[in-house]
Amino acid sequence: MARGHSPLAQFEIHKLVEIAPIGGVDPSLTNSGLFMIIVAMLVTGFLILGMRQHAMIPGRWQSMAELSYEFIANMIRDNVGSEGRRYFPFIFTLFMFILFSNLVGMVPYAFTVTSHIIVTFALAAVVFIGVTVIGFARHGMGFVKYFVPDGVPVYLLVLLVPIEILSYLTRPISLSVRLFANMMAGHTMLKVFGGFVISLGFIGGWAPLAFIIALTGLEIGIAFLQAYVFTILSCIYLNDAVHLHH
Repeated sequence: MARGHSPLAQFEIHKLVEIAPIGGVDPSLTNSGLFMIIVAMLVTGFLILGMRQHAMIPGRWQSMAELSYEFIANMIRDNVGSEGRRYFPFIFTLFMFILFSNLVGMVPYAFTVTSHIIVTFALAAVVFIGVTVIGFARHGMGFVKYFVPDGVPVYLLVLLVPIEILSYLTRPISLSVRLFANMMAGHTMLKVFGGFVISLGFIGGWAPLAFIIALTGLEIGIAFLQAYVFTILSCIYLNDAVHLHH
């Protein structure tokens, strides 16, 4: 299969604006960076457009913006409690960035930012580091009690504590791989079946075309679901740090 027609070609990083390296770091604008900027602009535009009128009877855009706000506010309230309200801006930004990145990736010829493990791992690492810092800031060295299960005999702690620490350290890996793998697998399948439509022609291409339509609807649902899963797990991790729940 030619490289340009490979299902994986859509994930390649290309430089769009070349900039000379600064301190050994290449700051060139890539297609990934461009679509991150586009996503940020779309989220900003969506919220500004939705809240510019402040109508008592909200219109379509204002309703969607308010629903997004209430959805995340309720998620934080249910999973973290009232003490989680101070972290609302970060959680809301995280959800909207992932959601819009997933949805923009569904547009033909667009680039799916969340299909790259480096992007999803960076998001997961920020959550992991932030939660760990919050845990130690609120509880001091008492935060290490999180790794000691309640009611466990002392002789089992030698085995369980390392397991708990390892489980905690793998959080950013599981969080990032789940999002990355779902986005990459879905878009790869769409590309593969798209190739079938072209190769089978007008007569034989109807079956894969019908599958693509169904798969596109499924992928849009997965785009919302993965943004939700990433965000709610972040809230659960935050709850562990705030309340030291195990």
